[in-house]
Amino acid sequence: MIGHLDSAQEFRLFLALAIPDGVKGAIQDAQAALRGVLPEKAARWTRCEQFHLTVRFLGNVPASQLDELVAELRRADAPFSPLNIKAARIGFFPDARFPRVAWVGVNDLQGQLSALWNAVQSATQPFTKEAAEPEFSGHVTLARVNRLRREDAEKLAKCAARFENTVFGEWTADQVELMRSELLPEGARHTVLATLPLLGREVP
Repeated sequence: MIGHLDSAQEFRLFLALAIPDGVKGAIQDAQAALRGVLPEKAARWTRCEQFHLTVRFLGNVPASQLDELVAELRRADAPFSPLNIKAARIGFFPDARFPRVAWVGVNDLQGQLSALWNAVQSATQPFTKEAAEPEFSGHVTLARVNRLRREDAEKLAKCAARFENTVFGEWTADQVELMRSELLPEGARHTVLATLPLLGREVP
């Protein structure tokens, strides 16, 4: 059970893998380098404490469904063993010429992240109105970029290229976190509502 909640409430939710503080610090250093080549208000930069790997964005989910959602996620996640994760290189969506999102790539060494993503997509579909992503793209969002002049986009791409062979860190992820995101005037606030262990075995 997740506390005593007003069943009429809705929560803006997403599922994520946490990132260790040391890896966050290395990513923040790279973010600072990118930030240094752009005009002051050219992008909205993710705060270091909010770096994470999104597995699935659910949007608004009624509080009355949270216990059922958590139960389904526990069953979906439990068969997966802990993942060996690596964060490396910087990229852009849709591309470096027209960057709208700057990111650090995240992958696991066994190739299980996409399978976990598929399991989570299936388990959460009855609880969300958000369309399923067509494919998994593991990344940590560094910034959401405003429309740039060509010369600024070129500076950003050149800076990112310096990190082409950089590994920001490796770690073991042994759980998925169900997160609540509250949109406040000072920015988003993220709270962990439930942890979903990767046990390497099925649970009833």
